[in-house]
Amino acid sequence: MRGLLLPIVLLGALLTGCAGSSSTADAPSAWLKPGTRVALPSPTLAEPFSQQQLLTAEVKGQRHTMMVLLNADGQRLTLVGMSPLGIRLFNLVYDEQGIHSRQFIKLGELPPAAQVLADIMLSYWPQAQWQARLPAGWRLEERDDRRRLYDDRGVLISEIRYQTAERRHPVSISQSAFHYRIAIENLEE
Repeated sequence: MRGLLLPIVLLGALLTGCAGSSSTADAPSAWLKPGTRVALPSPTLAEPFSQQQLLTAEVKGQRHTMMVLLNADGQRLTLVGMSPLGIRLFNLVYDEQGIHSRQFIKLGELPPAAQVLADIMLSYWPQAQWQARLPAGWRLEERDDRRRLYDDRGVLISEIRYQTAERRHPVSISQSAFHYRIAIENLEE
């Protein structure tokens, strides 16, 4: 599983809302668009993976770049965000007990951590794990090198582009409801 830059950028966005540490024991959820929440799939995956990525996020006309270390070990999903100079910005762990995050440096205008997690998971987790969780009328489609999320009115909410149709490694995520885009560069290739 490659192309996890998106998770890093999203994780950075998640941590911008608070400095210090937080823990959420409730069933983790995220906004798909304003007014519409979804419960996140379980953090476990059948096939563990680890990635190092460079994420470039465009949010409200500003660009933010960070390195992200992403690890899904079959039990939990861990994200560590670092500045381009290697300064640790945040840690995030999603396990069966919930989302646990710690922010070391304020990151500015980025999406919340749960939303970043949702984008990461929307990119990597199997389509079937998402379908049952989506609100009535919503659909998640895969075609060629893209995965698209549509709301109940057929409006495109998120589009994930992959390296190729055969290599499902995300290279970008566009979130139209919250107006941000993340470019993902895998540092291990």
